Order: sequence, then C-alpha cells, then structure tokens
Amino acid sequence: MADYNINAITRRVVFTGSAGLGPYAFSFEILDQDDLAVYFNATSLTITTDYTVTINANGTGSVNIVTGGSVPSTPTASDQIVIVGARDIERVTDFVTAGDLLASSLNEQLDALTIFDQQLAEEGARTMRAPAYDPALVADGGTLDMTLPTAASRAGKVLAFDSDGNPVVGDDIGNWRGNWAASVSYTVRDLVKDPTNDNVYRVNTAHTSSGSAPISSNADVAKFDLVVDASAAAASAAAAASSATAAAASATAAAADAVSTAADAVSTAADVATTNANVIAAQAAQAAAELANDDFTDRYYGAHADDSAAQTYIIGQGLTVDTGDLYFNTTANITRVYNGSSWDNVATSTAGFLLAANDLSDLTSAATARGNLGSTTVGDAVFIAASVAAAQQALDVEVGVDVQAYDADTAKLDVAQTFTAAQVGSTQTTSITGSTTLDFSVYQNFVLTLTGNVTLDNPTTETAGQSGFITFIQDGTGSRTVSLGTDYETAGAAGLTLSTAASTTDIVPYVVTATGRILLGAPQLAFA
Repeated sequence: MADYNINAITRRVVFTGSAGLGPYAFSFEILDQDDLAVYFNATSLTITTDYTVTINANGTGSVNIVTGGSVPSTPTASDQIVIVGARDIERVTDFVTAGDLLASSLNEQLDALTIFDQQLAEEGARTMRAPAYDPALVADGGTLDMTLPTAASRAGKVLAFDSDGNPVVGDDIGNWRGNWAASVSYTVRDLVKDPTNDNVYRVNTAHTSSGSAPISSNADVAKFDLVVDASAAAASAAAAASSATAAAASATAAAADAVSTAADAVSTAADVATTNANVIAAQAAQAAAELANDDFTDRYYGAHADDSAAQTYIIGQGLTVDTGDLYFNTTANITRVYNGSSWDNVATSTAGFLLAANDLSDLTSAATARGNLGSTTVGDAVFIAASVAAAQQALDVEVGVDVQAYDADTAKLDVAQTFTAAQVGSTQTTSITGSTTLDFSVYQNFVLTLTGNVTLDNPTTETAGQSGFITFIQDGTGSRTVSLGTDYETAGAAGLTLSTAASTTDIVPYVVTATGRILLGAPQLAFA
C-alpha cells in the first residue's frame, strides 16, 4: 500500500453534474478505491457498476460516473455529485511479538487512524450540536444535556427546547388545510373545516380522504378529533336567543300585571322589552349575515389578472387554494372557480343547448321540429308555412314560376322526356398545347384552339354511351398536329389528319363505347 502524508482537509466534496460523466476530482488522500462513498443526488452508487476511481501517486484522485445502473443518463448541471471519505473503520494488521516492526506498516496504520478521525470530524460537522461556548454538560456539573427524548415520547411530535436549552417534546401543533375535500392526503396534526357545518377537526391519523362531508358521517370519522363544534355553538346561540325572547315575554307579562298600580311604569317597561327584542333580533340577523359573509370571503379572493396571480395572492395570505375558491379574471372578464386541481370558468350547464357549429344536426327529430314550426315540403325543398299551397305561392313569387308545373315538367333522369326547347351540352372552350387530358365528367363537347403540337392523353372520366364532338382550331401559325392516346380509336388506326392552314377548323364527332374506348369519326366540316 502507498505511503504518503495525510493532509488536514475535509473528506467530502460536492459538485454539480455539469462535468457530465467526469472526472470529478477529490483532494483528500485515500489508501484504497473502496475508501470512498459516491452519491448521485440522493442515491448511493456502487463502485464499478456506477462509478470508477483513479488514485494519484499522492493519494488524491478522481471519480468517473458510469451510466446504466443507478445513474440512468449523463448527469447535468441540475444534478449533484457528492464524494465523501468512507473507509471502513477496522484494523486488519497485527504486529507479532518479536516480529518485524516495519515503518511502512506503522505509517499505514497511522494513516488509517488519521483518515478515521477526519471522517468522523466531517460527519460530526454535519450533525446538530451545541456550540463550544454553551454551559457545561450535566455530567460535568452543568445544565446542558443534548440527549433526545425517547422515541415513544417524541413520535409524531415536534422538537422543542426547555428553559435550559435542552431538547424536549414540543407542544402538539396543527397545520391549517382549509375546507375538507375528498382525495386529499392529510397528515397528523392537520386542521380542516367541514364545509357542510363549519366544524373544525384535527387529523389524528395520516390518510388520503374519501367519501363525502359531513365528516361526522364519513367512514374515516375516527381519524379526526373535533376541535370546534360550530353546530353546537349555533344551537347554543339559538337557545340563548330563545331564552332572551322568553325573558322579554316574561317582562311584558309582569308589566301587564302591574298596570293597575303603575301605568307609566308598564308603558316604560314595554318599551324597554320591545327595544331588547329588536336588539336581539338585529344581533341575530347581524350574526347570520356576518357568518354568510365570512363564508363567502373565505372563498372569494377578488380580481386578479390570471390563475397564477390569484394563487400567489391566496398563498400570500397564509392560506391554501381549496376546491370552490373563486376569483374574477380581469383578462377574460369572467369568474373562475378552483376544481381541486385547476381553475374552471363559472358557467351554467349547456346540456340541451343547440350549438351553432352543428347547424341543427343535434336536433332529436328534424321531422318533429318541422311539424312544430308549421313547415312542409315541395319536392326536395322544405318551407315553413301554414300549408303546401302557401309554400308554393311563396315560391311562385320568389322565382317567378309555377311551382307545381315546375315540379312536374322539369327534366328528370329516370323517365322518358320530350324536349320542346333547345338543349345544349356542357362545352369546354380553351387553348391547348403539349400533353392534354380531356375531362369527360364535366364537359360533353370541346372547342380546342391548337397553339402547338398536341397529344391527347388517355382520360379516366369517360362514361359508356357518352357522345359529342371535339372541335380543333389551328392558331394563326397553323400546321399543328394532334397525336392520340391508346384509348382514342380511329378507322383503320389511321389517327387524325387535320387541316393545316392557319385558323382552319375541323369538327371530330366521338362516342364512348366502353371505359377506355373512345371512337372518333373522321374530321368533318373543315372551315377556313
């Protein structure tokens, strides 16, 4: 084992994790890599699995962190790495009588003893202790005794100090938690108010609340001690008010008995009794009003810009944010209520409302709604009117036609029709060049001006039985050609031979015999 000086130094060093995996250097001397304890935040690490140690020639060294075990990922500046001396307090070397007494062996033992002393001093510096200038210990004839009370007496209590400054069991105190609510973790000594009757209870058993108020009928009632019985106080106040009223009545009766002997005294006594009764009633009303106002002020915390500002204000008053607390949000101009975990807008239930975004799709029955509105239908149209005749008359005025005649005579797709006026198919008129795909789903006829050589690509929108014409017009240059996709067929597969002169027109009839098969006639009626 190495032989070197053990310098006066604290055997503990604390780092942030900003160095990542390390190295984290320590300047106190160690004799072996097992003489260290390393912590990642509050987790004690295992050598080799979680860290490795490098020892310098002078006994100092450094630690490198290993991830994958107790260290899940590379430490960051928000993490903490602690290296502390932790040599096992033991003696493993024994000097044999008449044996060799080597200086290196003695140095090793003395180094170990010095390291033990430094470890104990470092650990003692982190403990609670009396200052050196305190009074003498009881064992030395003084008054100081820093021994803690027994575990049984101090369990669940706070630590206090008596008049001599010695530790004793402190008085039982409570933490105010506001109104009782379900799903809240309560600890011993917490104080809560029953929101149904204003009774105040002290928690005697740590638990997470459940069920509902009042606490007196809750399954966990045994975990509470009643401190303030507001219900009994209210009953006593009511009884006192009743006694006062009875006393006033007795005074009035006594005054009545004395009418014959002291009419003036009776009158005065009656006035006094009436005044007393009015005062009692006023005091009772004032007490009730103050109780209601106090309950409201316990819940409403005024106007604030947002939820965070409201919570900061409430906590700043020494209170907790409880379910049912209210404040007015000045940013949104709406009252907000705390639901136990977050703030909600105070609003009425929208159950049964019709939403504009649904465009009446949320009606239970559209037919019933039309009936209730006095509506009717003509063809596919819906009218709100007293009768079909009234609806038709209104539509006649609006569109200028006879609705019944229009409904009967308008062209239909599922019956034979006789047309008494000209019918025109949809026609596309445009200029084209290069690859072009005709849209047969929109147009029946096409009037195309050729501004360059054109290839008609195979369409995908034709319908069997569809027919019409395609008109090709040469532009001012002329000699434009038209090539055909494989879906277009011509007699003898000869293709289209168009007029070449500038501004000439060729009309090509077509018929669709099947999807992917468009038969073209020869160009006809060429016009200059």
